[in-house]
Amino acid sequence: MLRGLYDWTLSLAARKSAQWWLAFIAFVESSVFLVPADVLYLPMALSRPDRAYRYALIATAASVLGGIAGWFIGHYAYEAIAVPVLEFYGKYDDFEALRTSSGLGFIVLMLITSGAAHLPPIKVVTILSGVIGVNLLLFTILAIVARGGRFLLLAWLLRRYGEPIRHFIEERLGLIAGVVAAALILLYFVLRYAA
Repeated sequence: MLRGLYDWTLSLAARKSAQWWLAFIAFVESSVFLVPADVLYLPMALSRPDRAYRYALIATAASVLGGIAGWFIGHYAYEAIAVPVLEFYGKYDDFEALRTSSGLGFIVLMLITSGAAHLPPIKVVTILSGVIGVNLLLFTILAIVARGGRFLLLAWLLRRYGEPIRHFIEERLGLIAGVVAAALILLYFVLRYAA
């Protein structure tokens, strides 16, 4: 199923309506969808490097709006919408563990790491932020920084290095960002519990 979703999302890059699809995928990724917007963003930006920053801004705006929708789902419709979505992805138990142990500092860290490396998936963080009542303005600012940073970095890399960087991005950038995200999470726990 996941491979089919991935292939379908990738196929959208060739359509004339690709920008609208990018906005849609970035929006739903931040609240309920499994496939990251990068799958659509990368081929679009590679086919039109002159529009890489434009696509990055579209993806950022839509992702932040989707994140706000996720926040509202978590805050106002946790039982009705969030629980079934989390159960569908098999993430409910993990989510509940995060919910009971998360504070504002950890949410900030997770927004940054999910924005940089999809660790954890952004939809988990947006819903969790609403459930525990993170200030919506603070959440929005952090989402802009985290998601904008990711898409603008990708735009810069693609504009500067073109097609050769695609394989690096697809194969290694996620790993590097994941290692950095894991290091940040570890540092957070060391500072929190060592003090």
